[in-house]
Amino acid sequence: MQLCLYQSTNPVTKNSLALNRPITKQAFPCTRQRLTLWPAKLTVTVQVSRGFGSYVSTTPQTNYCCETGLVGLGDVVAFTSRGGAFYNTSGYSKSEKSNAVKGDFSMDRASSNPGEVTTLERGFDGSWLATSSQLHLYSNYWGVLQKLAYRNPDLLVVSACHNHNYTKRCKDNPEEKFNYPAVLQDSTFCLIFRGERIGQFALLEAMAADCIPVIVMDGAVLPFSNVIDWKRAAVFIMENYLHTLMDVLGKISPKRIRQMRETIRFLYNSYFSSIDKIALTTLDIIQDRVYPHWSRIYDDWNLKPEEKNTNPLFLPLTAPKSHGFTAVILTYDRVDSLFTLIDRLSRVPSLMKVLVVWNNQKKSPPLLSSFPQIQKPVKVIRTSANKLSNRFYPYNEIETEAILHIDDDIVMLTADEVEFGYEVWREFPDRIVGFPSRTHRWDNVTNTWTYESEWKNEISMVLTGAAFLHKYWSFLYTTAMPAGVRDWVDEHMNCEDIAMNFLVANVTNKPPIKVTPRKKFKCPECVNNEMLSADLGHMIERSQCVDRFAKAFNRMPLKSVEFRADPVLFKDPFPEKLKRFNDIGSL
Repeated sequence: MQLCLYQSTNPVTKNSLALNRPITKQAFPCTRQRLTLWPAKLTVTVQVSRGFGSYVSTTPQTNYCCETGLVGLGDVVAFTSRGGAFYNTSGYSKSEKSNAVKGDFSMDRASSNPGEVTTLERGFDGSWLATSSQLHLYSNYWGVLQKLAYRNPDLLVVSACHNHNYTKRCKDNPEEKFNYPAVLQDSTFCLIFRGERIGQFALLEAMAADCIPVIVMDGAVLPFSNVIDWKRAAVFIMENYLHTLMDVLGKISPKRIRQMRETIRFLYNSYFSSIDKIALTTLDIIQDRVYPHWSRIYDDWNLKPEEKNTNPLFLPLTAPKSHGFTAVILTYDRVDSLFTLIDRLSRVPSLMKVLVVWNNQKKSPPLLSSFPQIQKPVKVIRTSANKLSNRFYPYNEIETEAILHIDDDIVMLTADEVEFGYEVWREFPDRIVGFPSRTHRWDNVTNTWTYESEWKNEISMVLTGAAFLHKYWSFLYTTAMPAGVRDWVDEHMNCEDIAMNFLVANVTNKPPIKVTPRKKFKCPECVNNEMLSADLGHMIERSQCVDRFAKAFNRMPLKSVEFRADPVLFKDPFPEKLKRFNDIGSL
């Protein structure tokens, strides 16, 4: 590496000491000792005396000289000057070249020792930013790589030596040999191509060397890709865009590089480090398919123990049964349907209280004396504005952990169905557990996320028109939901249930749970003009909600699952007295 004091194009000051080096292959005759060819931060302490030092002038006519040599930790850096004045100076160096090294300097003219490189912090570890060492590449790949390597010394391109020794790799010059796979340890990224031969070990060898794989294979199916999120650990580049390789890698921050390396190390040690690990991982995946209710979730496969998102509710694994739940009913003016619903909910054993949220500011709610006479307390809250978000406000009247959010027109659920839903929620208190389910999908034509209300084999949302949630989510919806999402919901009177699903999935990284087979929830007593969901524009708007919320959360947090919870024995031909939940609806 060549250290130079150079004349800045900016006005020169006392603190204009800088570090620069020409980007030429000749400047690095010993590649194994080469410091770096990548943007990095270098901290150098230079102790200056009159015999070894630099003259930093405030005039632009000063001529500088510099010593040339390879620099590493503990190496001596000596500067000579053509003047007699010395300054204590420090500053960042900047080169017009994108791959210049930045430096911090401090100079002490009281010492007679040359400068010593004391600390080093780099954007990546190793001699090369990227290495291509895979054998039997297609000729078109090889041509592009050679052009990239000619323009970018940070890219090492090697292939088989003439003697075809697998443990050796050579560049164009056969005399320049590298030990393989040890050479991968000196690189940050390792290129993985679709080779002429199948069954190559390039990916595993890169992972074993803590080298981040760069996958240049369109449509590649990576090992265990159904459970491992390779986007957290690898870079994907389309084959036709191989020429952009160095630009893409150059935009990855040092922090992201460290994260990807840690992920690669975790994945390799967990699933790929031995034949036993590979075999056991395969058996685990098969077991998860056979017993999906015992299967591991995304976090279990992809996150280290210290990264896992623990239960945000700080609850025991199973919520206490004795606490029961509060039914929160959002209503506007459907009094008959409201009374029917309250009467049916009163038959659910675990119901503790009914809270009616009256969302009509133009009309007063019925007198409590006109409500159905039930054994559980009923409380009516009048809201100040007609907002859908009112259903999720953390009212002080809610004293239970569990809340059954339910619309006033969901009168078809039986007491057994509601009680069973509560029992399932007790097992999964951090999730949305409920009855109406929906899913989302990506539309390749419009390049947007869309909302699906058709019956599918998988779900990603459980609508809060009939769902159990922990009251923690009401607090989070009110205080931590992105303001743009909550305001949009209230303005358009739509999508509050989708917003809640986004919120819960974003925190837990878990899917909701649908209970019982019932799919139809249309109010039998209601006419179409009373139902928001009957409007075609309403459905179009819900697709817009999914796409808008994904942008607001900066990702798509919804998780799809092919899973439904049903009572044991509910379809078996056993006497009813042997079944706990007999009245479970069908469609």
